[in-house]
Amino acid sequence: MNDLDDLYQEMILGHARQPRNFGALAPCDRSAKGHNPLCGDRVTVYLRMDGERVREIQFDGAGCAICTASASLMTDGVKGLARPAIERVFQDVHELATGKSDGSKDLGKLAVFSGVSAFPMRVKCATLPWHTLLAALDSTSAPVTTE
Repeated sequence: MNDLDDLYQEMILGHARQPRNFGALAPCDRSAKGHNPLCGDRVTVYLRMDGERVREIQFDGAGCAICTASASLMTDGVKGLARPAIERVFQDVHELATGKSDGSKDLGKLAVFSGVSAFPMRVKCATLPWHTLLAALDSTSAPVTTE
C-alpha cells in the first residue's frame, strides 16, 4: 500500500469507529430508510431543511465500515447544500466509487472512496447513504434498496 491508500484506509476506519452526525434528528422535516440486503447495511437519513437547503443532517443505523464512513462523510459534505449541488456531489462520488472518474474533481475528503472501485461488491455499501439521502429529499416513504 502506498501512503495515500494508508491515509484513505485510516480515514474510513476513523469515520466508521466514530461517525459524525450519528443519531436520530428530532424533529426532522424529512427522512428515509435504506437497506443493502447483500451486506446487511441499514441506514436512516434525517434532514432539517432551510427552504431547499439542508440545514441539519444526521443518520443512524448499522452497517459495514464503508457504509458508516460514507454516511458520516456525506453528512459533513452536504450540510448547507441545496438539491442540485447534492446531486452533483453524489454523481461525482458515484463515478469515483465505480471507477468511471479519473479523480480529477476536487471532492475533498470524499475522495477517500476512490479505492472502492477496486472492490465492486463494496460500491453499494458506499453509495447506500447517498441514495437514501436523495430519497429523503424526495420525501420517499418506501425504503431504498441497493438490489
